[in-house]
Order: sequence, then structure tokens, then C-alpha cells
Amino acid sequence: MGDIKKQEIALEMVSEESLEGDIQHVNNPVLDLPEIEKKYLRSVTGYVKEGNNFVFTDGKAQVEVKVVTDDVIRVRLAPQGAFLDDFSYAVIEQEKHTHSYDFREDDRNFHVKTNNVICTIAKMDFLVSFSDLKGKTLNADHAPMHWEENPDFGGYYVYCTKKAHEDEVFFGGGDKASSLNLRGRRIKNWNSDTYSFSFNQDPLYKTIPFYIGVTQGDAYGIFFDNTFKTFFDFAAEHQDQTSFWSEGGELQYYYIHGPQIMDVVQRYHALTGTHFLPPMWAIGYHQCRWSYYPEKMVRDVASEFRKREIPCDAIYLDIDYMEGYRCFTWNKQYFPDPKKMISDLSANGFKTVVMIDPGIKVDENYWVFREGHDNKYFCRRGDDYFMEGFVWPGRCQFPDYTNPDVRAWWGTLYKGLVDDGVAGFWNDMNEPAVFGRGTFPDDVRHNYDGYRGSHRKAHNIYGMQMVRATYEGLLKLYKNKRPFTITRAAYSGTQRYSSVWTGDNIATWEHLRIGVLQLQRLSVSGLSFCGTDIGGFTGNPDGELYTRWMQFGVFSPFMRVHSAGDTRDREPWSFGPEWEAICKKFIELRYRLLPYIYAVFWQQHKYGLPILRPVALLEQHVYKNLLREEEFAFGDKILVSPVLNPGQMSKVVYLPKGEWFYYFTNEVFKGEEEVSIPTPLDQMPMFIKGGTILPEYPVMQYVGEKKIEALKLNVYYSEGEHHSYGYTDHGDTFAFEQNVYLEKHFIFTAETNRAKILQQRDGLFTERYDEYYIYLIGFPFEVKQVMADGIILSVLSKENGDKYIVVDNDFKKITIE
Repeated sequence: MGDIKKQEIALEMVSEESLEGDIQHVNNPVLDLPEIEKKYLRSVTGYVKEGNNFVFTDGKAQVEVKVVTDDVIRVRLAPQGAFLDDFSYAVIEQEKHTHSYDFREDDRNFHVKTNNVICTIAKMDFLVSFSDLKGKTLNADHAPMHWEENPDFGGYYVYCTKKAHEDEVFFGGGDKASSLNLRGRRIKNWNSDTYSFSFNQDPLYKTIPFYIGVTQGDAYGIFFDNTFKTFFDFAAEHQDQTSFWSEGGELQYYYIHGPQIMDVVQRYHALTGTHFLPPMWAIGYHQCRWSYYPEKMVRDVASEFRKREIPCDAIYLDIDYMEGYRCFTWNKQYFPDPKKMISDLSANGFKTVVMIDPGIKVDENYWVFREGHDNKYFCRRGDDYFMEGFVWPGRCQFPDYTNPDVRAWWGTLYKGLVDDGVAGFWNDMNEPAVFGRGTFPDDVRHNYDGYRGSHRKAHNIYGMQMVRATYEGLLKLYKNKRPFTITRAAYSGTQRYSSVWTGDNIATWEHLRIGVLQLQRLSVSGLSFCGTDIGGFTGNPDGELYTRWMQFGVFSPFMRVHSAGDTRDREPWSFGPEWEAICKKFIELRYRLLPYIYAVFWQQHKYGLPILRPVALLEQHVYKNLLREEEFAFGDKILVSPVLNPGQMSKVVYLPKGEWFYYFTNEVFKGEEEVSIPTPLDQMPMFIKGGTILPEYPVMQYVGEKKIEALKLNVYYSEGEHHSYGYTDHGDTFAFEQNVYLEKHFIFTAETNRAKILQQRDGLFTERYDEYYIYLIGFPFEVKQVMADGIILSVLSKENGDKYIVVDNDFKKITIE
């Protein structure tokens, strides 16, 4: 082709393209590449309605506003006008309801209004805000949503900046080792193996991109459902702004309306699910060490518990039980007959829990590796090499738990251990952790349930999908028995599959305090079934620290002692008789409280109520209480404040509204004020709310050891009407899903010289005892007559003067005069 003809064609191309824009096609490539910079939403040019979704556009970008419920609205941004596939590992399928909402347009705004929330989209600058029906704005954009192209990986960095009210405080965020109020903090979410982490170190093991804001006494929540590396700035860089952003994925967040913190937490649970109901033994006391081996050591530890009559339900085996750290194997030198050992432990009331890691040793003679390799179940790099890294077994490959076929396979691998009698499983190292480099490289590819992605996208949900595979496999293997699982790494929604613990802490007073903060934070962040390594994983506590930590452990939803092998022994008797006696007393307290604790777990599972409740959640309308950190409620009837300093012989404790009975003396204190409480070594501040009907079991060495002849109910007097709840079932089956449970509602009403107890019962479960022993505590009048359903009852006395009555457990009404 001649030069003149080429020039003519080039001119025609320039003419055609000039109609479309500034790009010029000549013999040279494009000269003016678009500059990569943050781009912001511009003014709204139009919208379309699609069912309960409204999609607004600025001519190119689109924003979807979806009414999820009357109290939850989802916002999504598509920078180029095309949304990503609507898929989430965190959000469960929502019940299909017909939601009532209105749409209104005026000169300046669009308004999407539900029965409780108004979402306003400003036409001029595309700012999105949320207010209640009275017009009070709780959450509003400070700047339009914005994004920046990622030339290295594709997609976008996505950003959302909100206004921060002057009085606003922020809670949630998962296992952050910082003060409860996150204001002034910037946090990163990237699951990380953080051995011996420190106060304010970030990130840690879990990613929970959810926070709660409280302003002028009202609360709301934001759940940023994005699995990439995410960041939150809580008025740290600019005091009037809070923001969240991600290195990839979609800007998709849920606004969750309050106005109470409890409302926000429950609605977050409605989005992401609640904890499975654990078997009752799982909420007893557990003993762990890295590691109990050989078999004789395990038997000796179990024998000491029973000889000393210190209750314990589970003993854990860390990685040394395996053959060369190969998962799903036994080291036959240490454990020549594991099935018999586990059977003998079970006969003595001990459940056996073992660890399973994700790293599978590269060994052609290892059946798990062969199966995974032959079926292409292991993760691969960008250029199709296997992802290999070093962990405990040496060179390993790693299953891709984001592949449903891999999850199904992984679940079957537990069969041998289940057949041996193992009762629970502990998934560790699943951030995922890799020696030398920290974690997987970014180019590792994942199936992501068919939605595909690199490790940048899958990293934060890797541990969640591992323990999901574990839990779902165990559901099949245990048939009608409830599995027990525990995981170190997690993402929002992990509560549907597992309990969690806070990782490798240190035996210091500072870490005891950090644990108190972490468990409160996890509980309001959806992960209520949580605990710390009591006594510290690394380092050496003295008897006082260990004992104070044990006292806190009684009020940790997951109660386990755990420590590294290069530290001193951590059994309750390891620090001498004085400390052993106190630890025994508090472990026994845990077992007496089991019926109450079990009911609190049921309330979490059924109703989405957090197990641990900071004072901020109890009284958010009092600004000073938003800053309190050391007092918290376990359920709604018990308030505790752990002792966090060595040699501390008294503690100032704030008591919320109501009357509170000091548990160890039954002394009564008025609420809404601070009180000074003596803290001798064998006590910690623990209060029962006035009006409570608190069930207690007799002390047992393990769950189910004794037949309960009658259930003890402690009635703590307080004027007015008070509601308490009880729950019982088989304790380890799924029969409760067919209504084979018993849910009890007690209504206690008291005046100055009389009282009344009503009981309502729901469910098909029949208790194995026929009577309640009801103890009357703090009654200000002499009880002369008690009637139950029209029958006069005798008022009995203990040697110490305690008054009680014996009544059929199915009573409907008791009057006390």
C-alpha cells in the first residue's frame, strides 16, 4: 500500500474518532494516556427502579440503593456502570418479605423511605445520608463516593468518606487490641499471624469490617462487605471525618439502623447469621497445651483433674499428636492406640479436641497429599505452579477452600479421627500463615465458589472457608450430634461455623486487660463464642496473674487454658495449693452457672443477642458510659469487672440502672453510680441484677456427670416487674430444630410486702427433674405464706438461714406474702 493511501486512511480514522472523543489514531500510539487519579461521583442525572432497588447514575457511574429490610439499606457503587456479581460469603440469604417503602423526589434530593429509615441522595453532589423518621441524620457522606483505577491488578481502589459528629464514638471491628472506643484510630483488615501481639498492634487474626457509631445517644452500624484488604479511619486523620476503603472489589456497604446498639447488633446478626448452638460440654472448662504428649502425659493430666476434683470437660492435643505434623494422622510412638486412649478419657468425662492446620505436607506417600494433588484441590500460582510454602510439616501445599468440591473433600478427611472418638476440632494457622513470608503471595488463584479471584480477594475469607469445610463435614459425620469447632482466622459470618479465640497472647497483666477488651469487641462484632488463652500463651504468669485470668475466664464464653511448650505448666494446680483452691472455686462457679450460660448461648443463637455486653451497650444514652471498658454483662443478668492489676485489693465499679446483688455476700447496691468493692484474691466483682431468677446446677466434674434431682433457682428481690429466661434441651443433638427443647420465661413482680412469679413454658422437651428449689434472696419482708397454683407450700430454711421452697417445675403461678 502506498504512503498516500496510508495517509488517506489515517485521516479518515482521525475524522471518525474525533466524533467520539480526543483519542487520535495516527501512525503513533495514543499520546495522551488518561491520568490515573481519584474520581468522584458527579451530580445525579437519572435513576431507574428495579423491584426494591433504585439505581442512580451520574451519566457513567451507577449507585444502587437496595431496601433489605425496614432497618437495613445496602449501597453499591459501580464506577463504570457495571456491578460485580452479587455474591457474599458473609451475608446469609434473607427471608423474603414485602417491605413497605416510599420513593420521593424534590428539587434537591431523592428520598428512599422505609418504615424506620430515610435514605437521601443529593442530586447536585451525589452525597448519601441516612436519617430517622424524625429527620435526625445519623450517618452522612462527607464527600461523594470515589475510586481510583488499579493498573497492576485491574479493578479499583474504592473509598467512602463519612461525616464524624463531634460527640461520635465507634465500636466493633472484631479482635482489635485497642480501647473499645475506636475514635482516633486507623485500622487495617488483613488476617495475620501475630505471635505475641502488643496493644494497638494491627492487623491481627480476623477481619470483621463492621462498626457501630453512636451519636447524641443514637446508634447505627456500617458493614463494609469487602474481602480485600480494607481500612477504616475513625476520625484519626480528620476529626470531622470517618472513612473506609479497600484495595479492590466493590464499594458495597450496609447501613444498619438502631437506634439502640443492641438493635444494630441483632440486625447485623440477621445479615450474617448467629452462632451454631454448641454442645453443652463445649461451654465447660477446657485444658490445652502445646503439647500434651505422649499418651502418658495426657492420662496423667486427666487423672490429676479427677483426683483433685477440679471440673474439666475437654483436653486438647496440639500438632505433636500427628505423625511428622501430617494432618489426619497419629504419631504411633506417642499414641500407640489413640482410639482406646480417647475411649478411656471419655469414660472419665473428658472430650478430646485435636488441631488441624491447612498446610498439607508434600509427600507422595501421604494419602491426604495424594488425594488433594490427584484431584487438583491445592491452590495454584498465577503461572499455574502449585502454591508451596513452609509450615510445621516442612514444604506444604494448601487446599483451596473457596472451591465447594474441595470443602466437601476436606470434610470427609475427618472420618478417621471421628471414628477414633475425637469430639472437637481446632483449625489453626489459617490466616493463612506461611513461615518466612507471612502468607500467600497475591497471585495465588482461588475458585471463590465459581466467582474466581486472586489471593488479594480470598485471603481474608480463607480461614473462614476452612472451618466452614470442617463444620459442614462434621455435620455429616456426627449425624445428629452437634460439632464443636474453633478457628483462629475469621471473616464476618464465621460465627455460623465456629467459635474463635484471640490467638497467641502473652502472660502479662496488660494482655489480661487486652483480652477483656477483645472479647467485648468480638461479642458486639458477631463473634460472641470467643475466648482468650487463659494465663497467656507465651511467657510465664505468676499465681496471681493466672488466678485473676481464670476468674475472667469464667465469664469468657469460651473458657480454655492454653500455653506454649517452653513455658511453665498451666494446670490449675501448677502454682501451689493457695492458687489451686481459688481456681477450683471459680471453675466450680462456671459449672454452677452452666444452665444460665447455656440459656445465654440459646439467646445468641435464636435471637442474635450478644453474649458479652459492654456498659456502652447497656446505657448508651449516658455519654460517660460510652467510654467505660472494664465492666461488662454476661447475658443480661450478670455484671462483672475483672481485676486487672497485681496486688489490687479493691476496685471501683460502675453499676447500671437497677439494683445489684454482690454475688459472694448478697449485699445490695443501687445502680447508676460507682461503688468501691473489696477484691480479695478469692473474689472478683460479680453482681446479679435485682429481680433475676438465676438457675444453678450442682457442681459436676464434667457436663452430664450427675443426674439433676431438682433445679435450683435463686430469686433476687427487687421491686417492679422483671423478666428472666431459661433454656434446656438434650445438650448435644439437633432435636431442638424440631422444637424438642424447653424455653422458659419467668416474670417476677414484687411490691414491698408481696411478690409473684409466673412461668411460661414452650417446647416439646421434658426435663429429667420434677422440682425447683427456689431460694428467696434479699426479700425485705418476712415470708409467711407461699402458694403455687393454689396449693400452700412450706417455707424451708437451710442451716445458714437461707429460705427456700420446693415446687413442681411446671408451676404457672407462685404468690409470696
